[in-house]
Amino acid sequence: MTGPAESTATPTASPSVLVTGASSGIGRATVLRFARRGSALLLVARGREALEDTAREAREAGAAQVLVCPADVTDADAVQQAVETAVARFGRLDVVVHAAQVMAYGRVEDVPREVYEAVVDTALHGTANVARSVLPVFREQRAGDLVVISSLLAEVTAPLMGSYVAAKWGQLGLVRTLQQEIRDLPDVHVSAVAPGGVNTPIYYQGATYAGRAGRPPIPVYSADRVARAVLARLDRPRRLVHSGFANPVVVAGFRLFPAVYDALVGPLLKVFALADDDRREPTEGNVFRSQPRANATDGRWRGI
Repeated sequence: MTGPAESTATPTASPSVLVTGASSGIGRATVLRFARRGSALLLVARGREALEDTAREAREAGAAQVLVCPADVTDADAVQQAVETAVARFGRLDVVVHAAQVMAYGRVEDVPREVYEAVVDTALHGTANVARSVLPVFREQRAGDLVVISSLLAEVTAPLMGSYVAAKWGQLGLVRTLQQEIRDLPDVHVSAVAPGGVNTPIYYQGATYAGRAGRPPIPVYSADRVARAVLARLDRPRRLVHSGFANPVVVAGFRLFPAVYDALVGPLLKVFALADDDRREPTEGNVFRSQPRANATDGRWRGI
């Protein structure tokens, strides 16, 4: 891991926040929300170039301090160093938002093993790495909020998205376990926010072995809308909050009418979650390395 962009130890009275996946999509939108509140921020993602762009936007939006720590959340030592840097620089760590994730499309039999495992590792082992580093700090402080970006696909399944489904189901199980393990700490909270389709670059940045790039299924929400739900968890921590009015309907259909759901989900996914105008040869996308030029808060679509 490359060290932080700044190095002098200066505690701050502003709320201190660490965000993973900070260079793009929901993570980047969350950074800007906190920046407008005057928070001190430490930004984590794999690529320095896009992190520096996010940091510049955060400073312009009013952040008290901004540090960048390029790191992969699957690297436990790098995550630990980022957390230690935040505590050393800010004096404490109040909030951690874990938004890092990658995606792959294709039948389970078609997605290469290493790609499949990287998608799952990012969600499952990445979340565990964050928790191992962050929760001891919160225990010592007797306070803190960890907010994990989950997904509608943590509660339902979809063909051609098996790696992501496995990743998010596993991650949500881990989050629920963490919530049980901190019950002795009334001022330490672990919350999950589960969006549906969001207008971010993750869909066309992801790996695909389905012949087409992905796209967010309708209704498509803005990354900033999800970021608002993240910040709301600081005042009202919840085990799991869906960000999207259609999510509960989809979950109910999956649980109550499985035969109907299974008959519809495949055709609907091909129509609404794969891009007809973006045909592609098999590609690993950004699963193994950052694509800084494609990183942004918003994707190609219009979010509500």
